[in-house]
Amino acid sequence: MNEKKVISTTAAPTAIGPYSQAVQVGEMLYISGQIPLVPDTMAVCGDDIEQQAQQAFTNLAAIAKAAGANLNDSVKINISVTDLSMFDTVNQVMASFLEPPFPARACVEVAALPKGVKIEIEAVVWVKP
Repeated sequence: MNEKKVISTTAAPTAIGPYSQAVQVGEMLYISGQIPLVPDTMAVCGDDIEQQAQQAFTNLAAIAKAAGANLNDSVKINISVTDLSMFDTVNQVMASFLEPPFPARACVEVAALPKGVKIEIEAVVWVKP
């Protein structure tokens, strides 16, 4: 039987609420939404979408690595942005972190995100046995 295992790492920001960085069940890793916080300082990384997207993906990658996986093993990524005009830039940043075949994905515009950031990204990652 598969058990629920909490995954955490100091290479990604600590949770800013009552949730885990990630939870693994069997070969599936569910990574909580990552905003562009610098792990060491918990400060928002930059003000432009490119910097913020890079930091959010870096945080996701660190959590995947802590579970023995990497972002190329992602099966689903959900992205929330505060303005869909940032869509092309987010796509470029995502393509720099992942190789084809790309995972399933959603990208939606939201009214606001924690700490006033422009992007939040969550992922479901396959942890290969």
